[in-house]
Amino acid sequence: MGTLKTNETNAEVKKEILSAFEFRHATKEFDSSRKISDEDFQFILETGRLSPSSFGFEPWRFVVVQNPELREKLRLHAWGAQKQLPTASHFVLILSRQPKDLAADSSFIGGMMRDVQQLPPAVAEGKQKVYDTFLNDDFGLRGNERAQFEWGARQTYLALGNMMTSAALIGIDSCPIEGFDKEKIEQTLEAEGILDREHFGIACMVAFGYRIHEPRGKTRQTADQVIQWV
Repeated sequence: MGTLKTNETNAEVKKEILSAFEFRHATKEFDSSRKISDEDFQFILETGRLSPSSFGFEPWRFVVVQNPELREKLRLHAWGAQKQLPTASHFVLILSRQPKDLAADSSFIGGMMRDVQQLPPAVAEGKQKVYDTFLNDDFGLRGNERAQFEWGARQTYLALGNMMTSAALIGIDSCPIEGFDKEKIEQTLEAEGILDREHFGIACMVAFGYRIHEPRGKTRQTADQVIQWV
């Protein structure tokens, strides 16, 4: 009986999760009169903070932009967020660490292993060597700073996906955004005293709120087209 109950519960959970994926769409314009509660948005942020990252080094920072004047300044250089920036309840810039911070011998990586992961010195030393080999030999990132930054940015997309899914599970809409001038956005944030470009660059943006228009039906390739069993 216990197993049957578990199976029934699992089926309900799976149905709920798939329903959230069907619900989620890239919302282009939000109902500006509706605001996400503090409790709900803290939940969304927490799912980002708890997300996995390569080697557990968490190369991200989440900047929540609620200031209307700053949003308008960003809109000048974010062609993909023209409707989202003025109407979203919450707007998040996801930053990624710069290559200097992601180097195996950086103070950031050392601090993560020592202070956050609380690894014994010998274990940290071994992990540092494995990580250095991974970056420079396995992934061939040595000497390519743009590729190193993009590798860090890929980690931030794990947090991005988890935040959008968790939002959908509680009926909140979202839209991931890459349509912006990276250089000009970073210059704007630096001028505002928000971004230290020596340590961070922008990876992506994401808007949260409540839809004002119902979306068209979801379109996706079939499972046979995207899944290969070998």
